[in-house]
Amino acid sequence: MSRPHRIAIAGIHIESSTFSPHRAGRDDFLVTRGAELLERYDALPGGVDWLPVVHARALPGGAVVPEFFDEVSGEILDGLRRMHAQQPLDGVYLDIHGAMSVVGRDDAEGWLARRVREVVGPDVLVSASMDPHGNVSEELVANVDLLTSHRMSPHEDSKLTLARAQAKLVECLSTGVRPVRAWATVPVLLPGEKACTRDEPAKGLYGMLPDVEAMDGVIDAAIWIGYAWADEPRCQAAVVVSGTDADLVALQARRLAQGWWDARAEFGFSTRACDADTAIVEALAAPEKPFFVSDSGDNPTAGGSGDVPYMLRRLLAQERLSGGEASAIWASVVAPAAVAECVRVGVGGEVTVSVGGDLGWDDSVELTGRVSCVVDDEVGGTIAVVVHGGVSAVLTSRRKPFHYVRDFTALGLDPAEVDVTVVKIGYLVPDLFDAAAGWVLALTPGGVDQDIVRLGHSRVERPMYPLDESADVVVGSPRLFG
Repeated sequence: MSRPHRIAIAGIHIESSTFSPHRAGRDDFLVTRGAELLERYDALPGGVDWLPVVHARALPGGAVVPEFFDEVSGEILDGLRRMHAQQPLDGVYLDIHGAMSVVGRDDAEGWLARRVREVVGPDVLVSASMDPHGNVSEELVANVDLLTSHRMSPHEDSKLTLARAQAKLVECLSTGVRPVRAWATVPVLLPGEKACTRDEPAKGLYGMLPDVEAMDGVIDAAIWIGYAWADEPRCQAAVVVSGTDADLVALQARRLAQGWWDARAEFGFSTRACDADTAIVEALAAPEKPFFVSDSGDNPTAGGSGDVPYMLRRLLAQERLSGGEASAIWASVVAPAAVAECVRVGVGGEVTVSVGGDLGWDDSVELTGRVSCVVDDEVGGTIAVVVHGGVSAVLTSRRKPFHYVRDFTALGLDPAEVDVTVVKIGYLVPDLFDAAAGWVLALTPGGVDQDIVRLGHSRVERPMYPLDESADVVVGSPRLFG
């Protein structure tokens, strides 16, 4: 009687902007082990001994401090080594993002994959699920047998991606298949906000994947937009097609990569993009509400530090808003000292606080106003709202994204009842997208600045579009592994 497959689960999951002053450490990560780690997944395939090692996950932010990375990666490798020595593993499932940067190091996920391979040996199958805003390096694809990624941006299919990576691994183990994979890079750096799969050309490119995956001889097909806000040599778009037919996977990888490259100039924002002042004026003039403005350069779910006060300054500079004739919500800024002062004076009290720069951004704004709300939040810690004129500024003690209407109503704020709601986000996530009567993206500064050219990359491979827009680049032939 054959024994169940033994598959270990481990990973470190974060998206890291090297242009953000934030540094991610122990306090930023949720670390799970044992049964708590297994509960992360809705329905692991049955008939398998799933063996949890450790998983660390954080809200996107700045680069990870080396001490924390060494601690968690060391626990992963030690756990795999121990499990494999007790009874040989059949597989390893790596739950990673793909755009983790570690201070002073390159290609953290590639390094981890290589070390995992060294521990478990060449016969163990390794699968990984990733975010399409991750980066696929040669070292990563050389050491992971099955790589797959989300096919939707926003990532409404994230749980499906995890399940697909797990199911494909079990299927290959059950059938004795060792996948061959074709890896093709595409020399493009684009912000994810220009590759929303609600829109063309991303919609059409990603729409090709199910048909490729359905071909005899193909196991999986994936496209990575890449991560534009890290300055590492691996950062660029990529395609990986895995299967049993080497010629076919190479052909399809080349077709997808060439399609990506040919469409590079067609990628654009999902909505109008403009400077901050223009965005505010358009919002104030809009007849229907809610009207959202994306404070895109400091989006914490893309790696922004969350402490850039630029949009608050621009809101307060509008006389209709500062005088109270018009109304706005601004969410949010990490300002723990300012929040503490709000707690001290209490709801209804008046404060003058400095906001901005608490995580290293070189700017701050003096805010005077009335404290309208103080609440405790599981993600944002203590949150306070300070009202100056018609502007309600949301201050948090920890970094927090505002992705749902309920995030605002929990603070006594309603986007439908104000003239403009400014939120640190890129493209609108589904709940806000469905609620919006209008939306414009403000090109604001921050660690995830949408103007890729002005960020100042110095270490990515060149030529690279749009850094070298006029360069004559030919997409090369895919490389085969396995």
